[in-house]
Amino acid sequence: MISFYTEEIGFKLSDKKVVENWIKKAILSYEKKVGDINVIFCNDEYLLEINRQFLKHDYYTDVITFDENIGNKINGEIYISIDRAFENADELKLDRYQEVERLIIHGILHLVGFDDHSDEERQEMHNKEDFHLSQIKF
Repeated sequence: MISFYTEEIGFKLSDKKVVENWIKKAILSYEKKVGDINVIFCNDEYLLEINRQFLKHDYYTDVITFDENIGNKINGEIYISIDRAFENADELKLDRYQEVERLIIHGILHLVGFDDHSDEERQEMHNKEDFHLSQIKF
């Protein structure tokens, strides 16, 4: 089950059902099963506090993913700062909602097993994000 929540910010996805089906399709493409996934949209300060408390990092970020997978079943939480997503999109002259979708799929890619620690891994994730973004149909 994929659920969407907001914390300390007013934000709504344009079509939750389309995004939910897109996420499921992405997970299944990696031969994984869809478990319980929570996507939480929040503001910068909320995500900063999570970053400090759980990761011991004292800086703003756009997305944090907590992997709670059980075997091949994908479970977890993806926290997305809408403040940071919109700021990034504006700086890069991208559509704000597409940037939010990129952060959603970035979190999903982490849950299915991809990392972005090295330049090679970051490039692979970026390519996969682009692919999955091309698959979403509103």
